[in-house]
Amino acid sequence: MRTEDCLKSERIYSGRALGLRIDTVKKPNGKRTTRDVVEHGDCVVILAIDEDDRLLFVRQYRYAVGRELLELPAGGIEMGETPEDAVVRELREETGYLPRHVEKLGGFYAAPGYCTEYLHLYLATDLVDSPLQAEDTDGIEVVRISLAEVRELVASGTVCDAKSIAGLLSLATTG
Repeated sequence: MRTEDCLKSERIYSGRALGLRIDTVKKPNGKRTTRDVVEHGDCVVILAIDEDDRLLFVRQYRYAVGRELLELPAGGIEMGETPEDAVVRELREETGYLPRHVEKLGGFYAAPGYCTEYLHLYLATDLVDSPLQAEDTDGIEVVRISLAEVRELVASGTVCDAKSIAGLLSLATTG
């Protein structure tokens, strides 16, 4: 395996949601270069399926892209939380449902060329009404979509964020 050795690391920004650093690295061929790295904590992505075999999506405004997106529920893993704990908390906060069954399906990196964020993918079923209030979820709308409709939503660009597309692809390939 070919790796790059970090010679120097300089943190240039540290914020609430992410950090940014510039690393000076030595490549396997001996040349030196820099790597910009966005530091972001791990997150969970949730394929929540209700009793009528509909997927729960959330519609919310995303400031960075300036529009509302239709996405799978997702969120950060808080300090001291397991990914499974984060699934339960995030699903309750974003959709108002408590999953009584949680199953890990896999995971993937969000943008490994420059970001440390790893997304843990989970299936959540046997949902019961159990809302949990959170300060940043007031503008979220829950949207239920049948499994048969999902392919068209991705093909049409209605679902257009990478984590949701990756999660849906995983669901389609695992049955």
